[in-house]
Amino acid sequence: MATDRTAEVTWHGDLMSGSGRIDSVTSGAFGSLDVDWRARSEDGQTKTSPEELIAAAHAACFSMALSHALAQAGTPASTLETDATSTFDRTDDGFRITKIALSVRGDVPGIDEGAFKEAAEGAKAGCPVSNALEGNVEITLDAALN
Repeated sequence: MATDRTAEVTWHGDLMSGSGRIDSVTSGAFGSLDVDWRARSEDGQTKTSPEELIAAAHAACFSMALSHALAQAGTPASTLETDATSTFDRTDDGFRITKIALSVRGDVPGIDEGAFKEAAEGAKAGCPVSNALEGNVEITLDAALN
């Protein structure tokens, strides 16, 4: 079952002084999100960036993969709290996302720390967003039970 998702963006002007807006997404869950170079490369406090959206997508995808793995193992999670930090930096090849750091804390009855970390590593390897980034971005994981 293939699904397509669409995002529509309007950009005005050049990179350094221009600005854009994420106008809409397929689900309608969000839109009218402003983006510009300064928010992307210097001050991310007032506008979003592609890296912030990738971090959100990665945290959500990883959480889904981990919750599925835990349930399949007979130890469904009560709660998973996942953070993803995307690092955007200048490299010899230009600007790129260099790293995504995943951190997950879980309330999972009936599992020990080692089994939780193993399930988290498996979820990282099986998450479709991780797979899309694999080989291009360093992905780290910190996993612990609450």
